[in-house]
Amino acid sequence: MKYLCLGYLDPQKMDARSKEEIDVVMNQCQPHLDNLYDSGKVIIDAGLDIQTKTLKRVNGKVTVIDGPYIETKEMLGSVFIIEARDMKEAVQLASLHPTTQLDAGEQFGWRLEIRPIHYFEKKE
Repeated sequence: MKYLCLGYLDPQKMDARSKEEIDVVMNQCQPHLDNLYDSGKVIIDAGLDIQTKTLKRVNGKVTVIDGPYIETKEMLGSVFIIEARDMKEAVQLASLHPTTQLDAGEQFGWRLEIRPIHYFEKKE
């Protein structure tokens, strides 16, 4: 089964740090990402840009707004998809991610959310 892993951060905590501090932490991430990738279970891993558009149907028309639809103190910063037998293995694999391995994760409000992926298919 495939699992979507969503990585969140607290932008206020991240913005309070200097670029140099952030760069040091980001460089510390790579060995942990390598361990995750070496599992052979990572299908895709991507960081997300801050630019966001939200589409919503209102009164029969699609509207487009800048930014996330809901106000939140957390920001979605990364996503990755893994293959695992079950949720237990998905948690074990996701725990290799820098979000949970680095002390900075606590300082920056990092957290991961794991969701099973259910596929929608075109009906013939």
